[in-house]
Formats: sequence, C-alpha cells, structure tokens
Amino acid sequence: MQHADGYVRSEIDHGIATIEFFHPSSNSLPAAILNDLAKTINDVGLDHKVKVIVLKSAGEKAFCAGASFDELMSVKTEAEGKTFFMGFANVINAMRKCHKLIIGRVQGKAVGGGVGLIAATDYAIATEAASVKLSELAIGIGPFVVGPAVERKVGVSGLSQLAIDATEWRSAEWAKKHGLYAETHLHTFMVDDAVKNLAEKLAHSSPEAMSQLKKTFWHGTENWDTLLSERAAISGRLILSEFTKNAINKFKARAQA
Repeated sequence: MQHADGYVRSEIDHGIATIEFFHPSSNSLPAAILNDLAKTINDVGLDHKVKVIVLKSAGEKAFCAGASFDELMSVKTEAEGKTFFMGFANVINAMRKCHKLIIGRVQGKAVGGGVGLIAATDYAIATEAASVKLSELAIGIGPFVVGPAVERKVGVSGLSQLAIDATEWRSAEWAKKHGLYAETHLHTFMVDDAVKNLAEKLAHSSPEAMSQLKKTFWHGTENWDTLLSERAAISGRLILSEFTKNAINKFKARAQA
C-alpha cells in the first residue's frame, strides 16, 4: 500500500510473511500508515500460507519515531483526537489477535508508538543501538494507548520509568534486561541473520501449536478492545491542550534548526 509519503508492504516466502513500513520522517506513523498496518496484519494473519510474521521498518536508522506531529497538530476536536490514537490501538489489537507469532526486527531507536509496536510483537530482536523512549508526557499527554502493551513486557516499574522520565533514552541493554527485547546484536546484519534463522525455524513448527502458544502469551488481554479505546479517548482529549500544541511546536522547531 503506497502513499504520497510512505508505504506498508508485505511479501510471503516459504511460510514467512514480512511486513515492512516506511515514512520519510524517521518512520513515523501517520493515520494512513497505521490503518494499512492494522489491515495488513489482519489479512496476513488469516492467510493459511503464512506460518510466522516478521514486522520491520525500512532503512538502517530509526525503527519508528512514533506519532506524526503534523497530524497531531491538525487535530481540532476530541473525536478527531480519539480517531487518530485509535490507529495505534487498532494496530496493537491486530497484533494481539493475530493467530501467528510476530517477530520484531528493530534496527534503531524507537519513540512512543514505536515502542508500543515493539512491545506488541511476540519476540523482538534489536541492534545495540536500538534505544527507546516514551516521550508523550513531555508534550502533555501520556503513553495511554501503548502503555498496556509496554507494561505487559516490562512491568509496571519499567513502564513508569519510561513514562515519567519522558525525555531520556533507555538503552537497548535496558530494554533487553526488562524483557522488551529478546535478543540484541551489535550490527544490523546480525539482527537480520537472527530474525531469518528464527523465522525459518518457526515456519517449520506446528501452526496449531504456535497459535495456541500465542493465546497463552496474551491471556488476560481480552478486554483490550475496550481498554485501548478508552485510552485513545484520553489522549484525544489531552492533545487539544495549549500545553501540548506549544510543546509540539517547540519539538518541531528544534528538529528543523
């Protein structure tokens, strides 16, 4: 699915589906990319030819810069705000409900919603440069939608560290220690090799056993359709504040300087 800015692409090879997303602004996630990601994950998850899914972003730098600041600034009503944040909710829920195990390939830094994507994978493999940050509080909101997925991986303590100290990066070593990453490797080609090896092993494993295993991993999240919708409404309301508008403008000014 190609857009004027960015795309979501998928391909299937010997039972391995690779889903790749791209946006020129450090792989940020505008609504169109989020919608296509959710649809692609749903569609691929129902394809009987697929045994395992690899989720990745394009390029060798940032894995994902999170929400699109341009779209956040364009939000005018609470309903529009909720709709935007539901994009993240829909992707996380698609990953949660997918019957296939999802391997995350993380080549670089991740912010906000990008951390949520990583947390919603079933097994994330990252470079040692793949530090993470939940920056939402710094712009007057909070990681409400991605929070449940992140908490599921790193616990309440890890989530609170990320959410409260919102301007500081946490290293890939920290992320591995807290369970966000299953493996870290020095170079991107090492990550690619590790992803390929694991995906090939899983492609030869029992689909039914993997499906049942995934259900056990996600046990207790059956209320997330409602929970993440409620969280999206909170973020959608907060994004309208003057504090948030001013904070985003300052972030954009620094980025353009």
